Amino acid sequence: MKPTEGPEPGNHTLMTEFVLYGLSNHPELQRLLFFTFCLIYTITIIGNLLIFMVTVHPTLRTPMYFFLRVLSFLDISTASIVVPKMLVNFLSQDRSISYMGCATQLYCVIFLAATECYILAAMAYDRYMAICNPLRYAIIMNSRVCLSLVLLSCCSGNVVSVVQTAWVFTLPFCGPKNINYFFCDIPPLIRLSCTDTSLYEKQIIIATALVIFTPFCLILVSYACIISSILKISSVEGRHKTFSTCSSHLIAVTLYCGSVTLIYLRPKAIFSQDAKKFLPPYTSITPMLNPLIYSLRNKDVKEVLIRMMAELMKK
Repeated sequence: MKPTEGPEPGNHTLMTEFVLYGLSNHPELQRLLFFTFCLIYTITIIGNLLIFMVTVHPTLRTPMYFFLRVLSFLDISTASIVVPKMLVNFLSQDRSISYMGCATQLYCVIFLAATECYILAAMAYDRYMAICNPLRYAIIMNSRVCLSLVLLSCCSGNVVSVVQTAWVFTLPFCGPKNINYFFCDIPPLIRLSCTDTSLYEKQIIIATALVIFTPFCLILVSYACIISSILKISSVEGRHKTFSTCSSHLIAVTLYCGSVTLIYLRPKAIFSQDAKKFLPPYTSITPMLNPLIYSLRNKDVKEVLIRMMAELMKK
């Protein structure tokens, strides 16, 4: 991918960088936004590192917690790709990002977002096997199968990301170079193109729908089978205990898929680009909430976390 030239004959200029507008252009809000997102980023890193360390504990070495560690890694990576640059821009007059830096950021965000969608589907399949086939669970969900599901998710995310990033950066960008967003994303980028982008905008909706709804449909099928199995349990306490193991994952799926759907699949007439900035971003808010969802609603995680903190205090 090379920087594109302007379309006017005799006045061709290389597009070597873009400028990120960020969340707001009001100077009085920059420090408030900086401290807010600095706090969000700090909670995200600490929370996901805690989940990562807790799930390595010998009592939690099961496929469910293996996938949770992968999810925590993806959340840390997603936030780290977007938030540090955003924090710098809050306090700097220079909000530029190089052409290749923008392409790299877009590739990484799409790769991590698509991979997370597939990982959430793999986690639903894991819950399905644990509840609907408990006797064969340990045999079927062995370490090789779990690793294969993660690698397949990463490969799928990479294919989506390469195609989308290459497609966007083959468009001719002829100015202005200002991106009305806080990171390099497809919708604000294609608005800078000097060609008709109506076809490309439809392609975004189709691609997003495939990336979101393919794993989402797999999740729905898994949970349909899970609910059917739960209803067959005779005791109320047993049904409640079984469903509680899935509730955290359901909340995470709803939060993640819902935020991506609101940002990419709602018509322009309902949400302008300025309004989309303040929708729940999957690049910062969702990574912060996932550790809270899984730790506060998971008895095993809370017990191990309390045990580890008690051991640290003794030292």
